[in-house]
Amino acid sequence: MVSSDRVLAFAAMSFLLIVIPGPSVLFVIGRALAQGRRAALTTVVGNTLGAYVLIVAVALGLGAVVERSVLVFTALKLAGAAYLVYLGIKAWRQRGSLQAVFDADGQARGSLRTLWEGFAVGVANPKTIVFFAAVLPQFVDREHGHVMVQMLELGLVFNLIALTCDSVWGLAAATGRDWFARSPRRMSLVGGVGGLTMIGLGVTVAATGHKD
Repeated sequence: MVSSDRVLAFAAMSFLLIVIPGPSVLFVIGRALAQGRRAALTTVVGNTLGAYVLIVAVALGLGAVVERSVLVFTALKLAGAAYLVYLGIKAWRQRGSLQAVFDADGQARGSLRTLWEGFAVGVANPKTIVFFAAVLPQFVDREHGHVMVQMLELGLVFNLIALTCDSVWGLAAATGRDWFARSPRRMSLVGGVGGLTMIGLGVTVAATGHKD
């Protein structure tokens, strides 16, 4: 078990990282604007599951491989960026049909598919891997043993904070979308904004976070 003081310190650092809008938050906001509350929350769950896979990878020692390899880091980063751009282009092209999707209470898209897309973005975020690889081990008390278990416990703390904060962002964005949904033209506009947000996010991820 991780001591309470280490948990609180890690939770504080995690909160500071999570509360500032980053790739995950912007992706959730884009989904909320394009598809609504249900899709946003499903995306949050998928993204959180993807992040926990990264935590498990770091606990098993795989995160260090990505942290030290420029090739693996770059490949993973570009894969995540390309997927974001793909989803953004898709949302942009489908913006004209968003009113019909809204009127159908968002049933046009399957929840499993939305969950998977959120998971794919979460697990393909190299910045998150590097953060876990660099920060997570610092809060582990190696003298108490069970290092992997301690990392998994701290990962749960991070995920609970991320789940809460990202859900708040998604619900806030979806609430604004409800007003836009009263007009087909406004609905098309917000769908386009959601798509452009994801495209811009993908380009940003590809252009930043280079390894030295």
